[in-house]
Amino acid sequence: MYKLVIFDLDGTLLDTIGDLSAAGNYALSAMGLPVHTENEYKLFVGNGIPKLIERMLPAGHSPEDEKRARALFDEYYSAHKTDKTRPYDGMTELVHELNARGVVCVCNTNKAYEFSAGLIKGAYGGDIREVIGEGMGYPTKPSPDAALEFCRRWCDDKSKVLYVGDSGVDMQTAANAGTDACGVLWGFRSRAELEQFRPAHIAQNVSELRRIILGE
Repeated sequence: MYKLVIFDLDGTLLDTIGDLSAAGNYALSAMGLPVHTENEYKLFVGNGIPKLIERMLPAGHSPEDEKRARALFDEYYSAHKTDKTRPYDGMTELVHELNARGVVCVCNTNKAYEFSAGLIKGAYGGDIREVIGEGMGYPTKPSPDAALEFCRRWCDDKSKVLYVGDSGVDMQTAANAGTDACGVLWGFRSRAELEQFRPAHIAQNVSELRRIILGE
């Protein structure tokens, strides 16, 4: 049984792709640039909003383009970040049960803290004890710094720590932090991407994730 679970946010705790793609396409449209599908945005996200902006803009764009696109993105996303965003089925119940059974649940995300904290609070209340996001002074994933800080605060026995995420970036973060990783298949990336990093576990659904965490 794991004692500390570090969750990714986008594609793991929350299905955010509809609102992220809408914000991205709002910025692109305002700049007179081609827009993208939600499936394309699933490949753009995972390394923070600056990298999302860089990936969605056409090749050869300028730093000024990135700055303008980020301002437009933030303007739209700030007002519309909960239009379509929802917890994945069964996740709020799982996190609530884990807390009741003494498992500490936290969130390490590359999403800006100004957005991530409110989204997590609205969906999970106090069942997610802490959120570390972009803008809090920690390098973005796959740097292990935030994950190691969670270990320091909540569980210094890394054999009892599980990092849960839907992307290769998350699997890299776990490896860099020296913790077990569990890739989840309901998010934005493929099993093949997750398997490249040889995670200790892969969960196809929330029931499998529950069994992995609780050792049942």
